Amino acid sequence: MKQYTACLTALACLMTAVSCGKQQEDVQQSDAGQSSEVIALTPAEPTVLTNKMTQLELDRVNKHALTLLDASSEQHTVSMEITTVDPEEQLRFLEEMKANGEIPQKDYDKARAETEAARDAGERIEYPLFTLIDGCYYNGFVPDLDYDGGALSYSETVADTDENGEPIPDGNGGFLSHLETREFDNAEEYIGSLETESLKKQARIVIDSILNKTYQILPEGTVDIDNMPADFWLDPLDDQRGVWEYDRAEVEAIKDSIDEYSIYDEEMKTEFLVHVTLPPDYDPDRTYPVILLTDGVWRFGNVPELRKCMENGEAAPVLLATLGYNYHIDGTNEYFRFTHLVEQRDLLTDFITDNLMPYLCEQYHIDCANSTLYGHSDGGVFVHNALFHSDRYENQPFGRYLIGSPAFFGLYDEDYDDLRPEEMLKDYDYFERNDTLNKRVWLVGGAQEDPDYKDLYRGHDTTLEGLAHLRDRIDAHSDDYFYKLYESHHYQYIPELLTEYLKAEYPA
Repeated sequence: MKQYTACLTALACLMTAVSCGKQQEDVQQSDAGQSSEVIALTPAEPTVLTNKMTQLELDRVNKHALTLLDASSEQHTVSMEITTVDPEEQLRFLEEMKANGEIPQKDYDKARAETEAARDAGERIEYPLFTLIDGCYYNGFVPDLDYDGGALSYSETVADTDENGEPIPDGNGGFLSHLETREFDNAEEYIGSLETESLKKQARIVIDSILNKTYQILPEGTVDIDNMPADFWLDPLDDQRGVWEYDRAEVEAIKDSIDEYSIYDEEMKTEFLVHVTLPPDYDPDRTYPVILLTDGVWRFGNVPELRKCMENGEAAPVLLATLGYNYHIDGTNEYFRFTHLVEQRDLLTDFITDNLMPYLCEQYHIDCANSTLYGHSDGGVFVHNALFHSDRYENQPFGRYLIGSPAFFGLYDEDYDDLRPEEMLKDYDYFERNDTLNKRVWLVGGAQEDPDYKDLYRGHDTTLEGLAHLRDRIDAHSDDYFYKLYESHHYQYIPELLTEYLKAEYPA
């Protein structure tokens, strides 16, 4: 098969491809090109995808104006997993607690009276088993769901201390403790007793949601403490807007063209943040391709320049979407990136293919056949996975895939058990199931990047070796791909790449 290249100057005025000879192995950079087919960018009928979101996921979608520029968000979602208990079981439990000295007499008397009243009325008892703020665990006191703003009381375990204030060992590896009842005249008095501003704000958010009945109910069994993602334990009010990389003035200039979505995935138990930037002169009745960029914490900053190319008539109008995390999660954190882009890449592929893109197709007229999925580094590993599993899905949200500097060497990380590098090397058996690759692919990297992570290769392919081997495997089955190395290290070439890609693949 031949690999096709073409000059950028030709692409500026031609929509047909110019085929050239096969690239020599020692050539480090080539010009942008396209396949021998005409790029289909004429307005098409909107693509219809099957939305497979659960009811919980649909209920938790929140579309709003851009809030990235805000100092912090004052809008929070409280959700609770409610458990129901038979009053007789509750009475037996209370007797056990009393016998073991685990509940003060006053609390016991109150709880028993309330439980007997529920039993006599033929009612079951409901109480919050877990309470979440924006999907993160709330570790504070939760009043009864019928709390009306009056007095509050609760019991807590307090460590016994000696005359020096040190905990007293119990002889079994723990410490002696006792129960104490805390009583407050109202919610404000309770909130004022808390130690930190974050705890005070969290308590007010939860109590207000109970008073106003604005909390959401989670199905019983939603929260599995032993298997929750790390972000579940983060401070829900820890705002990470400061780690997003962008030019504020550039974003301010186009903010009215940006839709912001919070979208929850039940399988990954993670809330993602999606920014959709509309092209200049956006017509809601017209159909547009979308370019979906992973690592929104960085790639959102490239959006203003890409949109400017459309404004200047250098590229056709497209929707620009970035996928990141909600603002209480640090999207630059390698743990979160590796977990979702590499370790859980199958789940992320499911989410984008069957949840996110079908949902966006319901909000906008999208031409999926000409839409692009982009990822770099760990994101490149993910996009490779999505590409070579695409044939397994009913939904086909992308006809184009842009893979940048895929960090395939991360699949050999010994701290993880099932990263499946052997399946990656066979492109997940795609070419055993299919004779050809019916997708348009760009493979790119930085010519100077291999030394950047030399300590991580551990005898396996370097970044560029893995990229070249992927090119060779694709070349054996398809001529509809483009390969280029930029004179750059690992990520510095990305702004140039994205601008070049937009102009080449979506010419004005």
